[in-house]
Amino acid sequence: MATKKKATPAKKPAKKTTTKAVKKPVKKAAKKPAPKAVKKPAAKPAEKPVEAPQPTQQGNGAEAEQQPMLRILAQYTKDASFENPNAPDSLRQDQPTPAISINIEIGRQMLDENTVEVVLMLGAKAERDGKPVFLCELEYAGLFAFGNVAEEHIQPMILIECPRLLFPFARQIMAEMTQNGGYPPILLEPPDFAAMFRDEMMRRAQETGESVTFN
Repeated sequence: MATKKKATPAKKPAKKTTTKAVKKPVKKAAKKPAPKAVKKPAAKPAEKPVEAPQPTQQGNGAEAEQQPMLRILAQYTKDASFENPNAPDSLRQDQPTPAISINIEIGRQMLDENTVEVVLMLGAKAERDGKPVFLCELEYAGLFAFGNVAEEHIQPMILIECPRLLFPFARQIMAEMTQNGGYPPILLEPPDFAAMFRDEMMRRAQETGESVTFN
């Protein structure tokens, strides 16, 4: 007997399932608002300083010409001497301190109407028991030029201001001379040249019988 085979239904091909990639939405960065530009206040133009009126050169020159002028042209030692007649006995330390007398004089000589030589004469004499210990003498001079000085002020300038300028240098020389002679240095006190000038004018007035006035 013929056997009938049952026909088996054909198998349908299996469908392949494909997975689609899911695209995630990309988040866009939020835009920051741009900073607003700050307006700077406009700078005000600097005010120019007010210039003070300057005197003219002619005025300055005229004032300078009218001012009194005194200038030292030179200063120098004219004469200096130191006598130490009783040395070395006078230098012994066991003897009393000698008595010292100081003498100051002023000489002057006009070389022309605007130039004068002033000489400061200093003397120091030391004695002990009536015997000389030392004798120190100095003539220190200066050559001065002056201008625009009223006539009544010329003599006070010559006999007060000029010696005052010379004295510190003469004082130093006198101190060195006595120290080099073996004695303590003599340090002279600055004299009152104005008082010396007044005394000199009074002496001259008594001799001539004229009156003297001081400014």
